[in-house]
Amino acid sequence: MSVEKRTSTNVLLDTALKNFYGAAAEMGLEDGLVEILSRSERKVCVSIPVELDDGTIRVFDGFRVLHSSALGPGKGGVRFHPDVCVDECEALAFMMTWKCSLAGIPYGGGKGGVSCDPLELSPREKERIARTFAARIEPFVGAWTDVPAPDVNTGGPEMIWFMDTISKMRGRLEPAIFTGKPISLWGSKGRTAATGLGVATCAMELLKVLGKPVKDATVAVQGFGNVGTYAAKVLSEAGAKVVGVSDITGTYFCKDGLDIAKAMAHVSNHPKKLLEGYQQAGLEKLPLADVLFLDVDVLLPCALEGAINAKNADMVKATFIVEGANGPVTPEADAVLDAKGILIVPDFLANSGGVVGSYFEWCQDLAGFFWTEEEYNERLLRIMRDNFHRVWEYSQEKSIKMRRAAFMVAIKRVADAVRMRGIFL
Repeated sequence: MSVEKRTSTNVLLDTALKNFYGAAAEMGLEDGLVEILSRSERKVCVSIPVELDDGTIRVFDGFRVLHSSALGPGKGGVRFHPDVCVDECEALAFMMTWKCSLAGIPYGGGKGGVSCDPLELSPREKERIARTFAARIEPFVGAWTDVPAPDVNTGGPEMIWFMDTISKMRGRLEPAIFTGKPISLWGSKGRTAATGLGVATCAMELLKVLGKPVKDATVAVQGFGNVGTYAAKVLSEAGAKVVGVSDITGTYFCKDGLDIAKAMAHVSNHPKKLLEGYQQAGLEKLPLADVLFLDVDVLLPCALEGAINAKNADMVKATFIVEGANGPVTPEADAVLDAKGILIVPDFLANSGGVVGSYFEWCQDLAGFFWTEEEYNERLLRIMRDNFHRVWEYSQEKSIKMRRAAFMVAIKRVADAVRMRGIFL
C-alpha cells in the first residue's frame, strides 16, 4: 500500500516533507516508517498572558514541537519572532531530527517559539514572556525529554529565564534542560565559535578529498556575523585566502586576501558591530549581493535563507558552496547550480557544529564537570570530520549529490532506531 503523502501550505514545511519523501523513496524505506517519520510526535500550543509595562494585558501564542524521540530527547531552538507558527516550528523540528541524526548525537528534533516582536518589547516584558512560556511548556521539556536552545532573537538571558523558572517550579536546579546558557551559569566554553568552526572544517575536508590544497584556496563569505566570522578566521589561519566578506553594509573585497583578524577587531569596536568603515590596502567596496558572485574556489553563504535562488543562481561563479546558514540555497537554485557542476556541502551537515556544541553543554551539565576550550574543540573537530567523510563516501558510493546523501544517512539512522524500538501502543 502506497503512503498518502502529507503536504502543507507552509512553504518551509512543504519543502521539508518533499525532501524527506524524495530521500525515503530513493532508499526504498518501507511505507510504515515513512508514515511514522513524516509526522511529529507532539505539537504543543500555549497561550502566554503577559502584563505589559503600561499595565495592559496581552496574550501571545507559543509553540513547542517534538518531531522524533527515536534517538533521544528533542533538541532545537526557541525563537521570538512575529511570524512564528506551529507549521514553521514543525518544519524546523523535522530538520533538526535529521541534523542531530547526521551528527551522530543522541537527540531527536524539536523546535519552538513565541509569536511576538522583540523590537517592540522592553527587557522586562521579554522576561515575562520567557518565564510564562517556560511555565506553560514545563510538562513537556526536560533533560531526557526535550532540550530547547537559543534561536532567532533569543540567547543567554532567555535560556537563564527558562531554566530558572522551571527549576523553581520543580524545586531543584535543572541546568541540563536548556543549552546556550552563559559560561558563568552552566554554559560551555567553545560554544560561540562552534558553528563557524564546523563550517570551516567541512570546507577544508572537501578541499582535501578533492586533492586541492587549503593553502591559497580562495574563499568568499556572505555574512560576517558569528558563523561567518569564525569560519573566515579558521580558514584564514589555515592558509586559505579569504578575498571577500559581507554584512548589511556591503561586500568588502581584496584580491590579495582580507586581513580577517583586523576585520574582526574592527567589527568588535564598531558601535553597531558592522564592517562599515573597514579599510586595508587594496580593498574594494562592492554592492552587497556581489559577495555571492565572486570568482572563488569556495563560497560560504552564512547569512540568510534563500540567498541563492532561481533569480541569481546562474550568476554564481564559485566552484564549491559550503552552506553556513540554514537553507541559503533554494531547491530551484540547487538544480541550476547542479547543472553548472557546483558541488554543495548541505547546511545540516556543514552548520551542525552548533547542535554538536549544544550536546557538549548538555553532557557537561548532566555530569557537573566542565571541559577546557581545547578539549571542546578537539571533540568537535573529530565529530565534524567523521560526519563529513561519512556523507562524502556515501555520496560517492551511490553517485548522488551530498544533500541527498546527507538526508539518506540521517533518515537511515532514525529509521533503524524506530525498527529496533518498535511501536508502543
